[in-house]
Amino acid sequence: MATISTCLTVTPTCRLSSRPRVLSFACSSFAKPPKLPFPYVIPKRVWDSRVLVARPGGIVETDKLASDVRKRTMDAVDSYGGRVTIGDVASRAGLNLNEAQKALQALAADSDGFLEVSEEGDILYVFPKDYRSRLGAKSFRIKAEPFIEKAKAAGEYLIRVSFGTALIASIVIVYTTIIALVTSSRSDEDNRGRRGGRSYDSGFTFYFNPVDLFWYWDPYYYRRRRIQTDDDKMNFIESVFSFVFGDGDPNQAIEEERWKLIGQYIASNGGVVAAEELAPYLDIESTEGLKDDESYILPVLLRFDGQPELDEEGNILYRFPSLQRTASQKSKRKEYVGRRWADWVGVEKFFKEKKWQFSKTSSSERAMVIGLGGLNLFGVIILGTMLKDMAITPSGFIKFVAGIFPLLQIYAGSFFAIPLVRWFFIRKSNADIEKRNKARQQCAQVLELPNTSLRQKLFSARDMAQRKVIGQDQIVYSTDKDLLEQEYEASEWDKKFRELERSD
Repeated sequence: MATISTCLTVTPTCRLSSRPRVLSFACSSFAKPPKLPFPYVIPKRVWDSRVLVARPGGIVETDKLASDVRKRTMDAVDSYGGRVTIGDVASRAGLNLNEAQKALQALAADSDGFLEVSEEGDILYVFPKDYRSRLGAKSFRIKAEPFIEKAKAAGEYLIRVSFGTALIASIVIVYTTIIALVTSSRSDEDNRGRRGGRSYDSGFTFYFNPVDLFWYWDPYYYRRRRIQTDDDKMNFIESVFSFVFGDGDPNQAIEEERWKLIGQYIASNGGVVAAEELAPYLDIESTEGLKDDESYILPVLLRFDGQPELDEEGNILYRFPSLQRTASQKSKRKEYVGRRWADWVGVEKFFKEKKWQFSKTSSSERAMVIGLGGLNLFGVIILGTMLKDMAITPSGFIKFVAGIFPLLQIYAGSFFAIPLVRWFFIRKSNADIEKRNKARQQCAQVLELPNTSLRQKLFSARDMAQRKVIGQDQIVYSTDKDLLEQEYEASEWDKKFRELERSD
């Protein structure tokens, strides 16, 4: 089997030309070769022995990819059955074309995949069925990722639980110290005459075992969260962290979904769309002036290598050549304009951002957290006053608490300061999200009931659309086949071409 990183020199011959033309391209770089006229013949191939080494030093190319890019690429490859073009992966995974190309090159190099070249010069990447296991066998990073993710998740949960546990510990420490100070003060007054005012140790013994707090921690938390489906309930310790710091960005991975929607929409419509069709998926602040200014579509053009074109009526449409060619036999081209747009299964009407939540805790849990936080803050204030007015020399447990008292103050103050700042941030963010969602929804409604001009523009886009499926019958070269076998196939093409010449 020929390797991926080889240099191919193609010398096609043709009756219409007295001199053969030599066309060469390097498969190792996976650059798109020049398109050749059809029909044509490839009678001879010459291999450059200087580039037969595939991966010197055993370097795993896949390890150079970002984990997210690799996973999205592999999911796209699986969805197409292991035979894809760059456009297939870009549209399905929401990656830009350069990212998709680099990811496919790395995966093919490490999993013993191979290339196919069509008669028009399109390159397809073909992967074996067990390419995932082959990658896992070569890459230590892929093997270690599940353990790293589990450790990361465990660390995040430990932080959440620790912050809630700290509230309980702070309350216990603060009020235990207050009781100790009150007790020692009374004992000092009773015994001052007899003990001559010497330094008094209250004798108060406080025993606190940190292990006692671990009953709050759920060792089967992740297993339970996977099984649990009732409104994402959380235990009290988690609710403390949720109240103070929130539950994370609800739109953390939503950009990936946005580009997936856009890529699949363009590909399913033959690679030609109007700007108004993509507006429901982009960041639109207002629908005013969209007809005269289509600059909002520039990020899509840059990501998927699009280019503007004019139809017969002078309307500007956008063509994406890389998304017009696919290796999938399941070509679904939808012909719809107007209300049928809303019935397209598989793509949302418009891209909707999720609003931030202050906390996923219930009202009762929130009230309990606020109550305990207030109790802790009140105790810290009282304890601070008592430590300032303390006439005796602190010792033992009280001395320890006096040393960590600044930390107790910071914790008690930030317990309410952080949520207050978050509340203002969430309020502003949700207002902006609502504005963008409303603008996208209005753009989607325009497509559902288009006016005459927009309807004609959409019809023109569908008429200009092209969706070519590259089948096995269009493949003229494959790195998976032996050279002699392909030489024989090339001679068969030569015979057919000669027959066509005689018939003419």
